[in-house]
Amino acid sequence: MDRTVRLADGAAQAAAAHRARLREALPGARVAVASGWAPVRSNDTGYDFRPDSDFSWLTGCHAEGAVLVMSADGDAELFLPEPAGPAETDYFANARDGELWIGPVPGPEQWEQALGMRCRPIESLPTALRGALPRVYAATGVDPLLDALVSPENSAAIRQTLAELRRVKDDWEIGQLQSAVDATVQGFEDVVTELPAAVKGGGERWLQGTFDRRARAAGNAPGYASIVAAGPHAPVLHWTRNNGPVDPDALLLLDAGVEVDTLYTADITRTLPVAGRFTEAQRQIYDLVEQATEAALAAVQPGVPFRAFHEATMLALAMGLDGWGMLPVSVDEALSPDGQQHRRYVVCGVGHFLGLDVHDCANSSAAAYHYGTLEPGMTLAVEPGLYFHPNDETVPPELRGIGIRIEENVLVTRDGNKVLSTALPRSARGLEEWVAGSR
Repeated sequence: MDRTVRLADGAAQAAAAHRARLREALPGARVAVASGWAPVRSNDTGYDFRPDSDFSWLTGCHAEGAVLVMSADGDAELFLPEPAGPAETDYFANARDGELWIGPVPGPEQWEQALGMRCRPIESLPTALRGALPRVYAATGVDPLLDALVSPENSAAIRQTLAELRRVKDDWEIGQLQSAVDATVQGFEDVVTELPAAVKGGGERWLQGTFDRRARAAGNAPGYASIVAAGPHAPVLHWTRNNGPVDPDALLLLDAGVEVDTLYTADITRTLPVAGRFTEAQRQIYDLVEQATEAALAAVQPGVPFRAFHEATMLALAMGLDGWGMLPVSVDEALSPDGQQHRRYVVCGVGHFLGLDVHDCANSSAAAYHYGTLEPGMTLAVEPGLYFHPNDETVPPELRGIGIRIEENVLVTRDGNKVLSTALPRSARGLEEWVAGSR
């Protein structure tokens, strides 16, 4: 029975380096982080298991029910359930864990060999956490066993510390993210090829299935619920129902990302003319969003405030909307804290950290995130957009029902930035040629 662990090259070494960074941030503390369990979908069926992101960053381990403990002196041990193999009653009796039912599962011995760190049965976990001193920083709310053994008082602190450490990616992480982007580019190419089938009756569901198949074949899964929004669904920010038709004259807003096996995910959006050519109204909006995207990307630089690209985006969009006569006040008034009238048409943020989570590092403090400073090694999704709902009477009739977003994945470098998703066309002309050429 093959229980071999197969890790991506460099994964164990990267995790060890991440633990060293955490030890520097919390010297002399004990730390406990759990992988978690697959959530129940309904009755006795579950969703696929995906480990906690902080746990994955610290271990490279994807085992269910595992707990990492870092001692005060810096040693790290991993506690895991033993496989329910042929010598166990559960081999036959437990359809959830028995290897007769689910196939071979690596145990402590196999994970120790793969990760180069001590691995022990989960039954030993209480001993490792015994005692009040030194205090335990435990990420609670993931595993009921860990929750029962530790106090939750330091959970927010360890989550914030880990989130802020994860903001700056090392070279290995950047390579994983680039692989996720490359696989996502393939998925977008698959979708463009299938546009005629979607128009003929497959609809948004067909295109979702097309992309999600690529995500599963090239990686672990989609990194989040794919957004496949055609026509009037495009202004809906999180349209994940994907159950509508695809009209040949519509725009298709595709927001999707492949999560590779190391769990790093891309997050890319393109808005495509299904027929291969933008209408005049569609092109008018697209050109403004593209201008805002160029302004945002130019603002992504090391040493500048995180909010700089947000502010550049809003200035470009407000000026464009004012030129169309859609602002009831001046641009300066709209951009003031008490104004924000332009936000009627762009109610969401226009960028975020990207990495193991699509909205990465979300437990960071405001000072380290939205009011922080960009540094080399930070990876971002930059996503300007305009969203004109069909029933919004403040919008000229010819523009109603159009939603456009452009989203690039960007690495902050020492001298500027690198767009990781540049393999996909961004200009209106480039998109038209791409869609038309796929036919």
